[in-house]
Amino acid sequence: MTKTPDLARNQRVTGAEREKLSGELLKRYQKGASIREICADTGYSIGRVRRLLVDAGVEFRGRGGTHGRARKKAE
Repeated sequence: MTKTPDLARNQRVTGAEREKLSGELLKRYQKGASIREICADTGYSIGRVRRLLVDAGVEFRGRGGTHGRARKKAE
């Protein structure tokens, strides 16, 4: 995987650098990494990662887990 740049909390990324970064995060997400895993790897906030993925044209996966619904019992 390509190393992502270290960015300060409010540091902006624009132009070709932003497109390149968005594309790299999109590749990671499409290979199965969760947004939280990408955040942990890069040190970026969830908001920044989500914005960059949206910029890259991502189609977000559904959330995992049961979300409070009862699990179906195996018959």
